[in-house]
Amino acid sequence: MIKQEDDWHTLMAFGLGVLRLSSQDFWLMTLREITAAASAVNPQRVPPLSRAWLKEAMRANPDKKHTERNKL
Repeated sequence: MIKQEDDWHTLMAFGLGVLRLSSQDFWLMTLREITAAASAVNPQRVPPLSRAWLKEAMRANPDKKHTERNKL
């Protein structure tokens, strides 16, 4: 079972906190790019992120329509 909430929290903490990316830059990165950046910082602690993980994450967290995002 994929612990998506923990996985996303870890990825966001790394991208926003360690790499100090802007929110926009973080969300523009691909899964491969964020994994490569994480492995450069700490190669022993980076678990491989699989296509199955990404598909499950996308299913569980679908993008909202552009108009719905603007209402937030």
